[in-house]
Amino acid sequence: MAEYRKGSHSVYNLQYHVVWVTRYRYQVLRGEVAERTRELVRQSCMSREIKILKGHVATDQVHLLLSCPPTLSPAKVVQYLKGRSSRRLQQEFSHLKKRYWGQHLWARGYFCISVGEVTTEQIKEYIEKHDQEPPPEEFTIQGD
Repeated sequence: MAEYRKGSHSVYNLQYHVVWVTRYRYQVLRGEVAERTRELVRQSCMSREIKILKGHVATDQVHLLLSCPPTLSPAKVVQYLKGRSSRRLQQEFSHLKKRYWGQHLWARGYFCISVGEVTTEQIKEYIEKHDQEPPPEEFTIQGD
């Protein structure tokens, strides 16, 4: 069963599988750089109330399964995670700054797909049934 999260005015279970790669697919995410990447992504997610359900840092890409609040679009989440991690990694590791002299550690794009436990058919069925009026109930007046 789905684990629903609660906001001040919402109940949600929004999950995204997100993948992004290093620029030119250079395999620079090794050792200390990979560890620091994991740490930066964790910190960034915690600060935005994004829950990491599963994650993996490969040598040239980052895979994340995230549960995000409805106030954050997937594009903003990726923009925040890539931007902050790129900036911090290049500040801390001089060999990255030399390799990526244009200050872009990550490639431009990313992959994102929503993940859910409800199928399209289930949603359609719910909407169809929700629109139907319930059968009229019979009332009896006591004392008549």
